Amino acid sequence: MEPLESGPYTLAYLDSAPDDGRRREIIDGGLYVTPGPSRIHQRAAAELHFQLKLASPGGLDIFQAPFDYQPTSERSLQPDVLVCGPGDTNPQHAERPLLLAVEILSPSSRMLDLLLKGGVYEQAGVRSYWILDPDKESLTVLELMDGAYVERDVVHGENIFDATMPFPVRIVPADLFRLH
Repeated sequence: MEPLESGPYTLAYLDSAPDDGRRREIIDGGLYVTPGPSRIHQRAAAELHFQLKLASPGGLDIFQAPFDYQPTSERSLQPDVLVCGPGDTNPQHAERPLLLAVEILSPSSRMLDLLLKGGVYEQAGVRSYWILDPDKESLTVLELMDGAYVERDVVHGENIFDATMPFPVRIVPADLFRLH
């Protein structure tokens, strides 16, 4: 078991944290540790990553967690899937506003993803924020307009979402969660 120090936590802590499969994120000195993702969570992230890579016009970086997004010197998050523009990353992490951040809800991270991380992404200027919910087989799409997220669409099951941001791609939520 990892002994926890008292906060505030800094990004330097992440360099010394154990590599034990848990996700560690820091937001304004607070440390958020969640267990490794479930099979369906990993499946959805991998399938979405694959679909985005196929549809990408090129020149963009598309990553899956664990890859850190550090919008400030006090914040480090690991979206499940993220899309960055050319030159927006260094070998360790992304710093500039993401074109897309995707979170897949799980029991251990639901409130963190919906409330805290969504607010951080909005503040950081992440252009589009997608929330995948395995329980509802749904995709909620938020897009930044005048500095605030606006719900563009909510798509369930076999219904199709034709994204325009960060680039044209067709997403069917049920296909992302289907285990083979």
